[in-house]
Amino acid sequence: MQLPNLSQLSNELKTLITAFVVVLSIGFYSGIRFVKETGAQTPNGVYKNYLGNEENEQAEVFKFKKTSREMISIVHSHIISMALIFFSIGGLLSMVNLKKKLKLFIMIEPFASILLTFGGIYLMWTGIEWMRYIVIFSGILMTICYSLSVFYILKTILSSKRSTN
Repeated sequence: MQLPNLSQLSNELKTLITAFVVVLSIGFYSGIRFVKETGAQTPNGVYKNYLGNEENEQAEVFKFKKTSREMISIVHSHIISMALIFFSIGGLLSMVNLKKKLKLFIMIEPFASILLTFGGIYLMWTGIEWMRYIVIFSGILMTICYSLSVFYILKTILSSKRSTN
């Protein structure tokens, strides 16, 4: 079954999708902002955010190692919510005219990045310290794929709305 192109949808559906993507993006990017606020946008920041920094008496903000319960909660909730986010964005992206290989990469890669990012955080917490570099790389790649998806979705909708008005 072939899905319609986003540009072929009614203006009401285009408006609904635009509102959804904008609100979802506000939530997504506020999460990125939270990562920055916690100092977890660098490999050492990720490490300290989950394994603590209480040995550093000069630290501006003391952070303590997360408990097993906290880690399971973080990993569980993020994997489920991010999978739903990327499933919905991927579904919308599937209705955009784009080179097939590029579209498939942008749609599927975030699922690998979800596992690498949050699985990596958990593995780092268990003692595999070098996973902090994988966490940063996969988090950046996930954000790039999200941003490209949103760009192509909104570009398709907005350019087609202009041509029908």
